[in-house]
Amino acid sequence: MQYTAAVLKQRALTILWPAFLMAGVLEMLVFVVVDPGDLHWFGGEALNWSTQAVYTVTFLIFWGVISVAGALTALLATSPEDINEDRGRGWPR
Repeated sequence: MQYTAAVLKQRALTILWPAFLMAGVLEMLVFVVVDPGDLHWFGGEALNWSTQAVYTVTFLIFWGVISVAGALTALLATSPEDINEDRGRGWPR
């Protein structure tokens, strides 16, 4: 199967759009419980970021993690025939 730009775009959006929606839901659920002003670094020092910066960075982290999970799921759901299709009939020898 040849991957054209349209196919790659569709596959990327199939992963990124649901991840975007779920990152928004996860951020709402987290910040119902956690106050962004009370966040501290691992060493105990206060995180001196604006509330909007905390929301933005957290959303991007959630989106990235959920996107990676979706991409791994799509990779694992791909059949071996699709992955090895370009190797020809005589492979492996």
